[in-house]
Amino acid sequence: MEQKILPSESIYHQQRSALIEAGQPHALPAIVESLKESARSKGLWNLFLPDSHDPAHGLSVTDYAVLAELTGWSPDIAPEVLNCSAPDTGNMEVLHLFGTDEQKKQWLEPLLAGEIRSGFAMTEPDVASSDARNIATSIVKEGNNYVINGRKWWTTGAMDPRCQILIVMGVTDPDADSNYRQSMVLVPMNTPGVSIVRNLSVFGYIDQHGHAEILFENVKVPVANLIGTQGSGFEIAQARLGPGRIHHCMRAIGMAERSLSLMIERAGERTTFGSLLSQQGVIQDWIANARIDIEQARLLVLKTAWLIDTVGAKAARKEIAAIKVVVPRMAQEIIDHAIQVHGGAGVSQDTPLAAMFAGIRTLRIVDGPDEVHLRDIARIELKNRHITK
Repeated sequence: MEQKILPSESIYHQQRSALIEAGQPHALPAIVESLKESARSKGLWNLFLPDSHDPAHGLSVTDYAVLAELTGWSPDIAPEVLNCSAPDTGNMEVLHLFGTDEQKKQWLEPLLAGEIRSGFAMTEPDVASSDARNIATSIVKEGNNYVINGRKWWTTGAMDPRCQILIVMGVTDPDADSNYRQSMVLVPMNTPGVSIVRNLSVFGYIDQHGHAEILFENVKVPVANLIGTQGSGFEIAQARLGPGRIHHCMRAIGMAERSLSLMIERAGERTTFGSLLSQQGVIQDWIANARIDIEQARLLVLKTAWLIDTVGAKAARKEIAAIKVVVPRMAQEIIDHAIQVHGGAGVSQDTPLAAMFAGIRTLRIVDGPDEVHLRDIARIELKNRHITK
């Protein structure tokens, strides 16, 4: 991070600006591929896969959590450089756990090699997708094919020219129990009937990988593209999202740590009304509370990672929901205070703070909004007290 990635940030942004001016806002800056080669040569590659999946590196979820935090210091570059960026991480875990040998060979292997990118098409514009059972995209079996019709959005990564495959979640069994209506199928980007409607910006920021709105019109894929079994889509989604929330939260702690570092540095440089900002009581309170809040959040995330390692993601459901609420809220407040200390510079492109704020505020919606996780926590607590079913 200190020797390679942080010093490359200015180069990355210069190259991105040039690509945007050339009409290629989603092309990958060359510096990233160079850093990927360097990381892979050092064995810093696919670190997100638990040791049960990839004994080559022997990392547990708890081990990786600490590393994911460090990558959060440079969220635009570091995760991809280590081939540990979403949504590929979740998609690779799905393929590893539920994919056939043929699916693994065709799609998992090039993803693990960092040769292609992928997308996860679950969220839809016409329904409240925080309840995945609302998803309405139709996946109908016709002979040896599935025919897909529907509209998805916030399909992260789909604008990247390297994106070759989508995991699409939709309804295959509309009359089944609500938890067994959905299935997941693999849809290559170049399949007839798949069309990108537009890219969605985040608070005005255009993500390099993009967040696509995609239309599926009579899209046909072989039944061999089904992941797992028909009707298991909801179960697969839960298996995918649990560990992914750990990754998001630990990167968010890294963003909070960097923001605190920038806040302290700035407060020690600027003088107002005859004294340094660092000597102002309110700034000292922000710094002290930031340290307390980061430490508390990190411990809860590490506990959750340990639970996943020891008893599995399903048994750690309450803790996973809790960190998904606590960490983005904590990081948002610290980044906001860091912006305040920087004044006008804090909302400009001269620091990473404004982009971090946009990303962290969005994280309070990504992978389920705060309110859904709070609801789940309350239900678990009530059930444990035998107050409700």
